[in-house]
Amino acid sequence: MIKDCSTVWHNCLQVIKENIGEQSFKTWFEPIKPVSLRDGVLTIQVPSQFFYEWLEEHYVQLLKKVIYQELGSEGRLEYSIIVDRGNESNKPQTVNIPTKKIPQAVVNSYRPEQNFIKSPFESKTIDRNFLNSQLNPAYTFENYIEGDCNRLARSAGYAVANKPGTTSFNPLMIYGGVGLGKTHLVQAIGNNIKNSNPEKFVLYVSSEKFVNQFIESLKTNNVQDFANFYLLVDILIIDDVQFLSGKEKTQEMFFHIFNHLHQSGKQIVMTSDCPPRDLKGLEERLLSRFKWGLTADLQSPDFETRMAIIHKKMQSDGIDIPDNVVEYLAYSVDTNVRELEGVLISLIAQSSLNRKEIDLELAKQALKHIIEDVETEVNLDFIQKTVAEYFQVSLDSLKAKTRKKEIVTARQVAMYFAKEFTSHSLKSIGYHFGGRDHST
Repeated sequence: MIKDCSTVWHNCLQVIKENIGEQSFKTWFEPIKPVSLRDGVLTIQVPSQFFYEWLEEHYVQLLKKVIYQELGSEGRLEYSIIVDRGNESNKPQTVNIPTKKIPQAVVNSYRPEQNFIKSPFESKTIDRNFLNSQLNPAYTFENYIEGDCNRLARSAGYAVANKPGTTSFNPLMIYGGVGLGKTHLVQAIGNNIKNSNPEKFVLYVSSEKFVNQFIESLKTNNVQDFANFYLLVDILIIDDVQFLSGKEKTQEMFFHIFNHLHQSGKQIVMTSDCPPRDLKGLEERLLSRFKWGLTADLQSPDFETRMAIIHKKMQSDGIDIPDNVVEYLAYSVDTNVRELEGVLISLIAQSSLNRKEIDLELAKQALKHIIEDVETEVNLDFIQKTVAEYFQVSLDSLKAKTRKKEIVTARQVAMYFAKEFTSHSLKSIGYHFGGRDHST
């Protein structure tokens, strides 16, 4: 009887399934596809180079034995490795590699009641339905304020959240300083995917935790379980990837996991405190892969964005706050979102504990040890007052429509200083000078 590749591989799987853990079988053998059977050579397709290397390292003896049982002593195994998944119109590009030359072992006929061969590190069964994504549900796109400082990153994140693994933004690397909203954004991506695609396994993990998990797996001889777990992931979100710096073995493992997930069409999202080109202590092959997709930065929020953040925070907490207090806070705290939210919490606490309404006086009094006094800062009010005094014109005339030469000169000087020394946009500056168009 002439055997075909599907029948031969099906028979092989029946034997393999009885001899390794359920999760190991699902992870390492279910994704394999039989390709061809010619002249005693069975060719199977695997999704990545890492997949091939793992099979050869951990299951080559088992594979050799089942091939021997199905095809006899002349039977051989060959891998077709996907190296480029292509697109909808193109087939994936593959490369064929024969299995390692290992002496054939004599194998008895398969008997279900016998253990054919045991997996060296048999995994415990992992039920995807009970895997914890480690996501904070409070981080969403709805409460992530968009501005010029984060528009590219936010737009790319939203695109990834709606079509994970199918956009050109894979991997998506978000970088920026402390407290600028990196974690909020990437977790918003994860929450969006989880809500719209509950069947997908989304995992958020810090690089520090990833490193600690890998070290523990080395200590307990459970590296295979570690790899099995991460290969289950559909969307991997890894925070503060710069923490992998200098950790060679962890980088090696992450490199293989990255390759497998990427070649399998899974989405990878990362954060860092700097762009890939500035990351130190990471292997060049990792850095080059970080650049495969899109790298987007987060900058300090501008004045309008800070205003919007304050309004959104107060709205979500059900608290009314006067506009002049909002402006005072937005002027005074221009570093990052985290510090701004900390100031808001302090103000609310002072109001609640002292049983006082939130007003400008309370804001200045409560926060004098946290933020500098607004009067000593170079802000729009300070600039307008100083320029008006220097040119000996009234403050109102700077904001008026008059075209008198001395007023126009003073106004233009004030506008120039506002652009140079504050974070106001041209539109905002125009508004504070009598509602002028930004082209002025």
